[in-house]
Amino acid sequence: MAHNILILGAGGVGSVVAFKCAEAAQKTGVFGQITLASRTKARCDAVAANVRNRIGVSLNTAQVDADDVPSLCNLLRSVQPELVLNIALPYQDLHVMDACLECGVHYLDTANYEPLDTAHFEYKWQWAYQERFKEKGLCALLGSGFDPGVTNVFAAYVMKHELDTVHVLDIIDCNAGDHGQPFATNFNPEINIREVTAKGRYWEQGEWVQTDPLSFAMTYKFPDGIGPKKCYLMYHEELESLVKHLKGLARARFWMTFSDQYLNHLKVLENVGLTRIDPVDYQGNKIVPVQFLAHLLPNPASLGPLTRGKTCIGNLMQGKFQGKDKTVYIYNICQHEACYSEVGAQAISYTTGVPAMVGAKMLVEGVWQKPGVWNLEQLDPDPFLKDLAAFGLPWQCVEVQA
Repeated sequence: MAHNILILGAGGVGSVVAFKCAEAAQKTGVFGQITLASRTKARCDAVAANVRNRIGVSLNTAQVDADDVPSLCNLLRSVQPELVLNIALPYQDLHVMDACLECGVHYLDTANYEPLDTAHFEYKWQWAYQERFKEKGLCALLGSGFDPGVTNVFAAYVMKHELDTVHVLDIIDCNAGDHGQPFATNFNPEINIREVTAKGRYWEQGEWVQTDPLSFAMTYKFPDGIGPKKCYLMYHEELESLVKHLKGLARARFWMTFSDQYLNHLKVLENVGLTRIDPVDYQGNKIVPVQFLAHLLPNPASLGPLTRGKTCIGNLMQGKFQGKDKTVYIYNICQHEACYSEVGAQAISYTTGVPAMVGAKMLVEGVWQKPGVWNLEQLDPDPFLKDLAAFGLPWQCVEVQA
């Protein structure tokens, strides 16, 4: 049976989601009518043209403001999708969930809700929808990107197949690619800068420990020729759900690599106030500095043909197996040039877009469809990881020395 779906968002990630949903429809027949909608219909039309030119699959397109629940509901009633893939901004998550509840449609996103006026990542707002989705018989999958998303599924896989208990979890995200620009972000500039400049936080012995932004670092040697890279401790949303669902964790941390050039530019921009998220007066108008900065920076979608190198994202997990100490590393390597050749986007968009399609496939096929609101580690990892590899993100799980 083919399932109709609606994709909200036509940026770099949204374009990959649209392509991969079209590919899955072509190969497996899982998706029927695919509609791509965003605030700017011309962007949707450009994505649809790219998909049609590359693999010959036609998409429907529409214009909608994801903050406007009545308009969203009108679109849902017109399109009649079984599932909404929310690839819009995280500020809009709750509005999209409200529309799905009103119209009886399943829901999926790639990032948790974030208040517009506070750089604060927390699942409480979306977890509060649990009973409403359950009562309606609807399923909501939270964070079906890579991190969060695949990293959650990696953790579930290790706990199912490799470890009896896990004591230490380190999620390590490395972008070893180079786009040649003085300063640019690989995904939405506003979201990226808010994330990087926020306080760090990690789980230690049953409580959260807060750190100053990027104040802790380590060097990790990555596989596949990437080599040693400096990684900085940050807070990332999947930690909140993983420490809740992986029992016995003594420590859980998230790390990300940044070049010195990126950090130097960011520090200067922060010092002059351009990373502020609060409105300021400018010539009689209110502007948000980070939004103005995002307007000036290169569009992440434009970095595709410029970026060379690889990404490596994975989980380093220490624990016990059959009474003995064991450490495993489960990870994916993705090459920027290969992604651009296939879909016209760089690897950051690709590694988020493919898991969104796979999560949608799991939901509409009924493999992961159960009423309520779920993080991905709460679901069976095996079918997801099988399709993840089949649709472009192969992964490895190896035992390493602690």
